[in-house]
Amino acid sequence: MINLEGILSIAGKPGLYKLVAQSRNGVIVESLMDGKRMPISSAQNISTLSDIAIYTHTEEKPLHEIFSVLKEKEGGLTPVKHKESGAKLEAYFAEVLPEYDADRVYSSDIKKVIQWYNTLEEKGLLVEVEEEPENAPEVKESSKEEEE
Repeated sequence: MINLEGILSIAGKPGLYKLVAQSRNGVIVESLMDGKRMPISSAQNISTLSDIAIYTHTEEKPLHEIFSVLKEKEGGLTPVKHKESGAKLEAYFAEVLPEYDADRVYSSDIKKVIQWYNTLEEKGLLVEVEEEPENAPEVKESSKEEEE
């Protein structure tokens, strides 16, 4: 699973941002494009990439799963860039996620997904992390001192 915690999209601002800290009136973020930090008011529309999903015909597919498929398929940046025509973006996305719901997923959504994937790939932030089982029992190692 690719960890997208702390990666944000802010409505009205280009690119992606990394959450740096909480502030009294919002959050402090750092742009992934230029590294500049700025305060963002809690009144602004902020989306965490880990909370975003794409509609399919049967369910909603989390963005981290789509990024995992893209990374496995491409092994790097996508051959199709986000500035391509809508038809080309949709054709490429249909190869990556054939079950996506074309009626509810627009070209602009696909454009963002491809742009975000390429940005995160360029920055080396698309790293697979192992999922911990939810109900895994904790293993406590006993020491010799406890046994005595």
